[in-house]
Amino acid sequence: MTEQAQDQAPVFSIEKIYVKDLSLEVPNAPQCFLERDAAEISLQMQTGAEAVGDGVFNVVLTLTVTAKIGEKTQFLIEAAQSGIFQIRNVPNEEIEPIVAVACPNILFPYARETISDAVTRAGFPPVLLAPVNFEAIYRERQQQQAEQASTSLQ
Repeated sequence: MTEQAQDQAPVFSIEKIYVKDLSLEVPNAPQCFLERDAAEISLQMQTGAEAVGDGVFNVVLTLTVTAKIGEKTQFLIEAAQSGIFQIRNVPNEEIEPIVAVACPNILFPYARETISDAVTRAGFPPVLLAPVNFEAIYRERQQQQAEQASTSLQ
């Protein structure tokens, strides 16, 4: 392969993975540790990305996990897992799916471990989050945007 061909080859690499923000609240301690019922766990998820340089993107996957028994919150944890990714020599129309699907797929196991570790350190059983299909979420979001665009044109 010539040097020029190597310079034009697509590049996708992980530059850094880090925890950008981590918050844990146990509002009803110590009484919550006396509860015998199983908590109901809910998960909210959000992704975001920004270009931070030429071909360099910072992607953030934020997971918010809430555990409740009835109306009482056992714990609330929010983790913003971030990654700096280098994406070069890729057509512009392919960058969005990489940032919205591939990068969160890489970040999710780290975020899941961060959540589980923090919850365990808070004195609760570990929370094992099920895998997430970021491709399905991305496609659903694209479909919703297309439907909104078509209804706003009418």
